[in-house]
Amino acid sequence: MNPVFNMDAATMSPVALFIQADFVVKIVMGGLLIASIWTWALIVAFWRRLGTTRREMTRFDRAFWQAEDIDVFYKAESGRDLPSARVFVAGVKEWRESTVGGGIDKAGTRERLATAMGAAVANEIDKLSDRLNILATIGSVAPFVGLFGTVWGIMRAFTGIASAQNSSLAVVAPGIAEALFATAIGLFAAIPAVIAYNRFSHGVNRIEAQLNRFADGFHATLSRQLDAAR
Repeated sequence: MNPVFNMDAATMSPVALFIQADFVVKIVMGGLLIASIWTWALIVAFWRRLGTTRREMTRFDRAFWQAEDIDVFYKAESGRDLPSARVFVAGVKEWRESTVGGGIDKAGTRERLATAMGAAVANEIDKLSDRLNILATIGSVAPFVGLFGTVWGIMRAFTGIASAQNSSLAVVAPGIAEALFATAIGLFAAIPAVIAYNRFSHGVNRIEAQLNRFADGFHATLSRQLDAAR
């Protein structure tokens, strides 16, 4: 076995490539590794949050439509930390404020109910998608940051070739490997971020549709009560 080949293989390991890299390339690699860790932390957190939210919302919706008395249901469920519950509370509060006193403006009440619950839905969706922009940013920026590290590393490799006046593979390979390793780390951070962003955006859209269906159904229920009122 060729001992020179063994030495070159050892210098091509990821740890060795990082240690031997230029200071600028090290900063790029370190930043991308941090971005990758942050990406996976956000993925796990979003996955758990969206899954739990959807399950609890489904239970809440089922319990709401099975409830016989809205006031009793409000007392029991209004304090829950759940998007459906907050939309429900917004509707009940607007209903109570609009129907207090003597005459009731039915058209105005319907409009205010729709506005209040629509605003509540938008607010809940903003909360759910709060950090999705981080995944989008990492997914779009990380490859270019890795490419910058690659360009810098290749420039350094060619500078080394010029200084050594030797263009053999043994001289060129380590510098180019370091440069390409930066691109690989950039892709390692970007690909999961893009996939997760698209997946979670779809999940948030499904939750928004579920909230809108709940708000529309609740609005219809309150509208029927308005029609029955004198």
